[in-house]
Amino acid sequence: MNSKPLIGIVGGMGPYAGLDLAKKVFDQTIATRDQEHLPLVLVSAPEEIEDRTLFVTGKSNRNPADSIFPVITMLAQAGATVAGIPCNTAHAPQIISPLVAKINEAGYQVKLLHMIKEVGRFVRESFAHVKTIGLLSTTGTYHTRIYPMVLEPLGVNIVAPDQHVQESLVHDAIYNPAYGIKAQSNPVTTRARGQLLEGIMHLRGKGVEAVILGCTEIPLAIPEGEEEGIQLIDPTIVLARALIRETFPHKLRPLSNFAKST
Repeated sequence: MNSKPLIGIVGGMGPYAGLDLAKKVFDQTIATRDQEHLPLVLVSAPEEIEDRTLFVTGKSNRNPADSIFPVITMLAQAGATVAGIPCNTAHAPQIISPLVAKINEAGYQVKLLHMIKEVGRFVRESFAHVKTIGLLSTTGTYHTRIYPMVLEPLGVNIVAPDQHVQESLVHDAIYNPAYGIKAQSNPVTTRARGQLLEGIMHLRGKGVEAVILGCTEIPLAIPEGEEEGIQLIDPTIVLARALIRETFPHKLRPLSNFAKST
């Protein structure tokens, strides 16, 4: 067992999402100087990890769990005591379950947090009054229904975009090779951001009270905590706060800092 906590981040899904999680750990930490920030290790190996949506939609037979596990191994060897994966689709049961089995079989003393369950915990504790939440995500997350599986038992109705909006606006804003976030992450293109904002307005028209930004690359385009009166829930901030809670809880900023990461 390690005597001192160390936060681990499984990066590369996508690469900027890993950096964004690291940034949000810093943003959510109480610190007034360099030495008061938390120890953190990030391993990013995007070239090794199969696209999660391709796998869960049956377009690839390469389970990303097999290539995520070596990254967990590197984090464990570096001394990480807790780790997070800033990728929503990676938490689909067909990926996360075999990955956890591999970690347990190897006997690694690193606790892998489940980002979707952490969002469920956050909603239960901080949005107990909200009963209808919209979801913007990749098509992989859309089809695996990982958010409804976690949140519906808590009494929350998850509303997804209509399929044509999901494909032509939301997923396209992430994956389009010309202007999608995966192609242009810093800065995100105006077109990708605009399509995602259209997706939020589409969900607003369905009567949602809040929207989960259910792809870790969407907050790169929409960093705001609110849009047109709709609360936006950023799972990356939720995961960042959970990583701090599990390591140095006394260093966690008050929840009033949640809506905006800074």
